[in-house]
Amino acid sequence: MFDLGPACREVAGLLGGISDDQLTGPTPCPDYAVREVLGHLVGLTGAFRDAARKELGPTTDTAPNTALPVLDTDWREVLPRQLDELAAAWRSPAAWEGFTRIGGVDLPGAVAGIVALNEVQLHGWDLARSTGQAYDPDETSLRASYAMLAPMADPDDPGPAQEGLFGPPVRTPQDAPLLDQVVGLSGRRPDWSPGE
Repeated sequence: MFDLGPACREVAGLLGGISDDQLTGPTPCPDYAVREVLGHLVGLTGAFRDAARKELGPTTDTAPNTALPVLDTDWREVLPRQLDELAAAWRSPAAWEGFTRIGGVDLPGAVAGIVALNEVQLHGWDLARSTGQAYDPDETSLRASYAMLAPMADPDDPGPAQEGLFGPPVRTPQDAPLLDQVVGLSGRRPDWSPGE
């Protein structure tokens, strides 16, 4: 059990720096513009909040890839609130116990909590890189993401069995910052920029 609050606050701090004209800009997620990453964050923060509360239903039963995320006009109010609610929901010991459901898949609460953290943290990086903002997640959250991603991907073996959770891992130097290592393990290039 750990606190999702620092990761959620880091992402919430990016939202005020996103202008309307940046919403159509590219992101490290090839199929998503900034608006789709934001729409995905709105959906996943609600779904993982409900998974923590064990309030299973439409938000926890829908697979994330069913359609391109739609960003509602009230996202600037909704997303910060849901990030707070997500962090608060996972502060309950009951969230980490037993089983829950997310994306239509039943899994242990402890696993869902780590996946929630990783999703928020990586999509926060996506937004920061896409909109030219600084991103400085806390070390505890980064270590949790690294521990989740590292066993799933071997950057030295790009074969089909080693595609990582989000795509083939990107090799990073052993002395690279922990954030770059996590980003690389997730299948993203740490040096990605919007001009590519």
